[in-house]
Amino acid sequence: MQHDNEMVASLIRDIPDFPRPGILFRDITTVLKDAKAWRVTVDWMCAQVADLGADTIIGIESRGFIMGSAMAYELDLGFVPVRKAGKLPYDVHSAEYELEYGTDALEIHTDALTGAEKVIIVDDLLATGGTAAAAVDLVEKCQGQVLAMTFLIELLTLNGREKLPAGVPITAMVSY
Repeated sequence: MQHDNEMVASLIRDIPDFPRPGILFRDITTVLKDAKAWRVTVDWMCAQVADLGADTIIGIESRGFIMGSAMAYELDLGFVPVRKAGKLPYDVHSAEYELEYGTDALEIHTDALTGAEKVIIVDDLLATGGTAAAAVDLVEKCQGQVLAMTFLIELLTLNGREKLPAGVPITAMVSY
């Protein structure tokens, strides 16, 4: 399994100074286009949460949609998108989070979860933890329970886990 993780990690492309100077962007499109790496990634992420008894996968916009929907299909679970503000067409709950340069917000439909659903939150990247923490807040506003969170990449130096609930398992396939 570790060999597979290393293979996936070797495909992640580093793009310096994107989207602005000083940022090192971890580009996963190179993983998505490689059939074996994509299968390994989805299988690994599914294995992290398969036995938790979840009802629903929550995918955070936008790459969390890609991973989360593949996982939901593989695990025979429902999928709920968490989107950036103003993108959902029905009544929403909203949660703000901090960026290095201001604030942003994520939203979920008010009827996305029925109240007692157990969910897994999925995204491509755990960095500062702001978007993931906002997603947790949205699940809680819908009366759902977060069972676990899984990511393709975690940037350890940014301490994103510190913003997330204690006791909720967090996994990442590749760490930097």
